[in-house]
Amino acid sequence: MKRTLIYAAVCSLATTALISPDYANAKIDNNKVANIENNMQFTPAGWQLVKLAFQLHVPKKGKALSQLIIDAPSTVAVSNDIDVLDDKGQKIKINVSLNSRRIIIDFPEPVTSSTTKLLINLNKVYQSTLDSTSIFHLSVKVVGSDTEIPVGVTQFPTF
Repeated sequence: MKRTLIYAAVCSLATTALISPDYANAKIDNNKVANIENNMQFTPAGWQLVKLAFQLHVPKKGKALSQLIIDAPSTVAVSNDIDVLDDKGQKIKINVSLNSRRIIIDFPEPVTSSTTKLLINLNKVYQSTLDSTSIFHLSVKVVGSDTEIPVGVTQFPTF
């Protein structure tokens, strides 16, 4: 009885090993269907969908902010899906406009020095996977002035 089970197991393994794995090949019907080999999936044109976030510190002794201007690099494609949160995690009401690579975030209620920092979430950003870093240039406008004041840059590495 033991011998019969061993022979059955050996025969099953041998039969399984001799069956060729044809499940991965396309069937050819009278040469009407092309054969598919070595198919791979790549990120379309080297782009990935990401969420980018950064903090902007608001000076204690300064005028209230009326706008935040973000100049995006050519290595990203931005959307108007943006959230801005204050230092308590509360969502701030904003109006967003896009002009080519420039994002203008308008604050209907100016951001005063009572808010120490802003968390800006750029949702649904397409970032190139071919470049190593995306650099965004930031500037602000204060209440009562149309002058853009550069405040720095923020960098995001590509994953």
